[in-house]
Amino acid sequence: MDTDRAGLRDRKKQQTRIALSWAAIRLTVERGYDNVRIEDIAAEAGVSTRTFSNYFGSKGEAIVARHHDRARAIATALGERPADEPIWDAITQAALDGFALGEPIPDGQGATPAWVEGLRLMVAEPTLQGEFQKAGAAAETEFALAVAERTGTDPARDVYPRLVAGVVVAALNVVTQQWLIAEPQPSLEEVLRDVFGRLAAGLPEPR
Repeated sequence: MDTDRAGLRDRKKQQTRIALSWAAIRLTVERGYDNVRIEDIAAEAGVSTRTFSNYFGSKGEAIVARHHDRARAIATALGERPADEPIWDAITQAALDGFALGEPIPDGQGATPAWVEGLRLMVAEPTLQGEFQKAGAAAETEFALAVAERTGTDPARDVYPRLVAGVVVAALNVVTQQWLIAEPQPSLEEVLRDVFGRLAAGLPEPR
């Protein structure tokens, strides 16, 4: 029973964290970064500002939290792929499984121009770049561990897992940026498959 209660508490905490992060993203996309306060985010998520402070130290942390969660989910999904699957096939499918965090992968037909423009401005917000860099560094560490486990290499000494991890983080950033600027806008899955397909093929020159 104690284990059940602890598990329920952990799930509620995770749900609150997710709600706060989505509230921060939604309000920033709709209003712009400078026009969103911590009080607004807490109210949108239905909690107090004190509760917000229990989870995040700033609105920037709250916004980038889902970015970090996504990277962690992809690393976890990679660890669960079949051992005999080619590495880039496994990474591509892990990215597809983990990118959406259990939600539908955005389709270009379902995103309004205003929402996409708001996302574009949010991702480019100078104040958030430090948070995105911290999330990217943490993601590289997690990806390197997952790749090392899969390939029997040492993430502290071997170049391969660290190189692949750096490429994956860069590729995921390209996926997001390309999806935001492409016209007409494709589905995120199309962009992701295109980017990782090029990597799997060794990045051949465009013809």
